[in-house]
Amino acid sequence: MTTNPTVAIVGAGAVGLTVAHDLARKDIDVTVYERGQVAAGSSGRAAGVCYDAFASRPDADLGREALERFREFARDGAPFTSCPYVWLVQQGDEQRERRVREGIERMCELGVDAVELDACDLAERFPPVRSDDIAVAGVTTGAGYTDPGEYTAWLASKARGVGATIETEIPVEIGIDPPRVMPEADSRLSREIEVDALVVAAGAHSKQLLADANVPIAMKPYRVQALVGTVSLAETGERWGPMVYDASANCYARPHPEGLLAGNGTEEVEADPDEYERRADEGFAGDLASRITHRLPGCALDVQRAWAGLCTATPDRNPLVGEIRENVYVATGFQGQGFMRSPAIGRRLADEILDGETLDGESSDRNGIDAFDPTRFDGDETFDVREGMAIE
Repeated sequence: MTTNPTVAIVGAGAVGLTVAHDLARKDIDVTVYERGQVAAGSSGRAAGVCYDAFASRPDADLGREALERFREFARDGAPFTSCPYVWLVQQGDEQRERRVREGIERMCELGVDAVELDACDLAERFPPVRSDDIAVAGVTTGAGYTDPGEYTAWLASKARGVGATIETEIPVEIGIDPPRVMPEADSRLSREIEVDALVVAAGAHSKQLLADANVPIAMKPYRVQALVGTVSLAETGERWGPMVYDASANCYARPHPEGLLAGNGTEEVEADPDEYERRADEGFAGDLASRITHRLPGCALDVQRAWAGLCTATPDRNPLVGEIRENVYVATGFQGQGFMRSPAIGRRLADEILDGETLDGESSDRNGIDAFDPTRFDGDETFDVREGMAIE
């Protein structure tokens, strides 16, 4: 890069702010432009579940790196609570059962500390979780959870503290030749600003931003839903650990200060990021609560609120991360797993922008993520939306 390079990042979510933080630590002049407030998009509506239960590379490596960094940040004041992550399959769900067993074996080969559990093991280790109808379960103990809004606000403060500029309530358009940000109508940005590198990390809005600059990407936003509810006999949600994903019932739950956070009301159709319904569907909360209380029969879940957010899908269910045009980078298409991997994804992308020079000033083999290369697609591919939290 040039002497005293400038970088613009569009999107103040967890990924964009991690990139900003890591670049600013290297004395790069970096500015983040956000159309709303910090974490106003997908990061603020994320579940905050952070696990490393991945059975292939590079996901297993990224999951491990992300959790290590969440803990590093927690020592510096970021909100993060360690909590085991359990995923399970019910009796009779033979295809998923086979996938879970094979997946745990591959995880162990990749260095993930994953353990297979039968019904008796599950009942002994995690009594709140109903186990009499399960065929197999897996557990990783290195996982955890956080409040996505609080975490992203903390990260924004840290990024500012090391020199990044974060401009909120400033919607922008982008140009690619040369890389630049341009004011939208009525924007407080008064002029076009050319930069040495441009990062588009605007979640569901990334597709349209790039399309307006004649850069098509193979990504579709899709709607997901979640809820928070109080539980009986517990002052805090931590009593109801571990975090649980019931693949057969298609739902997950994690501890929450009010009791439990649960979700997975996925719509497998493309959504409009400006016009989608932010409220949960009628009947969603009751249906999900019944699935959760079946798996956690002692919690007596009392739903307090429910909402919808957006995730982003790609044809192969891998994200688009890296350079898509000369000095123009993208980070989107995370299938609902962007927040949990953001500490690692952001660092990898910052490394790529810095031409492979690590944050510690040494040569890096983390210069880009080949499997996530955004140029692997032309951008006009036809594909179906598939949810991210699934056992494949």
